Amino acid sequence: MKKGLLIALSLSLALAGWNLAWAQDFYVIPVTKANYAPVPKTGQTNPSDTGTDGALQKGVAWPNPRFIDNGNGTVTDKLTGLIWMQQASSLGQKNWGDALSAANGLASDSYGLADGSKAGDWRLPNARELQSLVDYGRYGPALPAPNPFTAVQSAAYWSSTTYASDADAAWLVDFNGGVEYYNGKSYAGYVWCVRGGK
Repeated sequence: MKKGLLIALSLSLALAGWNLAWAQDFYVIPVTKANYAPVPKTGQTNPSDTGTDGALQKGVAWPNPRFIDNGNGTVTDKLTGLIWMQQASSLGQKNWGDALSAANGLASDSYGLADGSKAGDWRLPNARELQSLVDYGRYGPALPAPNPFTAVQSAAYWSSTTYASDADAAWLVDFNGGVEYYNGKSYAGYVWCVRGGK
């Protein structure tokens, strides 16, 4: 038996002679304080209506500064705990398989890195990690300002996330405007490597 509060919802519509009916049961599962993760503020500050993010200002304040230049070719994101390559396009454009291999083979003393990392420490970010960098209030590139990244292209970057409906496709984030989309794995996208995380 499922634990939680059962909410039953039903809806009936009559449109142009059509009778449509819909019924759905939802379970609301209680969450204890031990199970929650703090959610950052959305960044919306101009309320469009009462009860919106801009009006309520809920969530955890973003760290200021958000990004720390580690002085060794890497940047730490204090919001996510991830460590990114400072030079965002130094590995160039590659198909998805080559992007995975290049990220996994990345090590200190290459591409401006002096962080002591070895092959296997770096990886291609998943779609959520890559999307976490996007600032939808900016474009060309769609990154929060200020930031210490260099050579960020206003173009598509690969994630490690395969598209669920097609194993021959994977997700990319286009940093011109922050759009996330999928494409065939033979496509040549930029490679921006990451390591660590909370």
